[in-house]
Amino acid sequence: MHHMVSANRLATRKFLEGPTMVSRIIPVDPFDLVIFGGTGDLARRKILPGLFRRFVDGQMPDEARIIGAARSELDTKAFRRHIGDALEEFVPAARRDKKHVASFLERLDYVQIDATGTDGWTALAKLVRTDLVRAYYFSVGPSLFGALAERLHEHGIAGRNCRIVVEKPFGHDLASARELNHTLAQYFDEDQIYRIDHYLGKETVQNLMAVRFGNVLFEPLWNAQYIDHVQITVAETVGIGGRGDYYDKAGAMRDMVQNHLMQLLCLTAMEPPARFEPDAVRDEKLKVIRALQAVEPTDLVRGQYDAGAESPSYREEAENPDSTTESFIAMKLDIANWRWNGTPFYLRTGKRMRGRLSEIVVRFKEPPHSIFDEDAGTNANELTIRLQPNEGMDLRVTIKEPGPGGMRLIEVPLDMTFADALGQDDDDVPDAYERLIMDVIRGNQTLFMRGDEVEAAWAWTDPIIEGWTKRGDAPKLYEPGTAGPEEALMLLHRDGRRWRDVKP
Repeated sequence: MHHMVSANRLATRKFLEGPTMVSRIIPVDPFDLVIFGGTGDLARRKILPGLFRRFVDGQMPDEARIIGAARSELDTKAFRRHIGDALEEFVPAARRDKKHVASFLERLDYVQIDATGTDGWTALAKLVRTDLVRAYYFSVGPSLFGALAERLHEHGIAGRNCRIVVEKPFGHDLASARELNHTLAQYFDEDQIYRIDHYLGKETVQNLMAVRFGNVLFEPLWNAQYIDHVQITVAETVGIGGRGDYYDKAGAMRDMVQNHLMQLLCLTAMEPPARFEPDAVRDEKLKVIRALQAVEPTDLVRGQYDAGAESPSYREEAENPDSTTESFIAMKLDIANWRWNGTPFYLRTGKRMRGRLSEIVVRFKEPPHSIFDEDAGTNANELTIRLQPNEGMDLRVTIKEPGPGGMRLIEVPLDMTFADALGQDDDDVPDAYERLIMDVIRGNQTLFMRGDEVEAAWAWTDPIIEGWTKRGDAPKLYEPGTAGPEEALMLLHRDGRRWRDVKP
């Protein structure tokens, strides 16, 4: 079997190494990118290392400049040292050529700024060039969005040729999401607002659309007639750590389901858009959210991790001994439209689970009639889209087990791990933030959430949260290093199905 799978990978690789395997790095137009919160954790871990990789690959023009803006008492020289340390920590040594690092750091400037006051804004206005693309990354809490937007306009550095990037959370419920959208709309048009969800920047998520809509092999089968069910899993091995203050007010539903898992659900379930164009794609995603049925209490399981042999409980990490916040949630969803009537979608996400895994599993129905004897067995095809780790896809197909002894059917995977199949190292696969930030500069909103989409997601989420709050439901305790509460397994078992294993 191992020989067969290896040969499969080799054939795929040889094909991709042919004339179709051409890497096209297209530089973007010159730009100024201002990162508010430029000394923060997200800027250090993701934003600036991602921009450095784009610079190394030749996608950043010579005229591009990055300006950090924060409260920290730094000058440009000290900020460059700060980011240089971040590159050393978060960029692999093989990608960190000294000349590239030095050249990249020369593009950085810094302004000490008061987001809600007046200090630093005049200096920033002098630095920002208004004759080219300007992007403002709000890597700060949502409470500062309005103040930043207002001051950008007051100092004449906003305008039609600028874009703003905002991170989640996009509100805490429908009312706060509407208020946030209203605040931003006072200063910017919808086509200038980029609500970033890094899951949409992952290579595999975009390949989900390519596989569905670029292959006649799949799209005709992508419906309730041929698909038995869909599983979407985002499992983490870590706990809430130092995020207790935020997480205990949010929980897995607000932190993961309302945004990340909802986006994966939409891309899996949506109708083919007329064009691969921002509003066409987002119109179809919105239709999926609006077609979601209400979730019955019996189709929902909430969990909270207990203490382990070497790890504290959720309540200990949250420093809240009476917390009823969920660190795990699983649910069964139904989509009320012609394509998916009768095909359930099972979602789950949790912390302190057995392994780190993000994947979409599309389980096809078994053949309507088997021509083989009962002893041969039956198998259903299964397409697995892996977001992490090892981004890629595999399709399980049925073959005859090699050897004598009659016809016995077994499953084998047609495996395409992107790093293997494309002849890349893991470090060569672009990070989601790299791709999304470049899309901001290009003015391409396809992989970003629209305001009405965010509000529709909250309109579906709020009644579920209100329901368990009114019922006084407490989350089920589960042991760290497992697949979550036993009740979550029963969501599928009662339907004659089972979750794919979460492996260490």
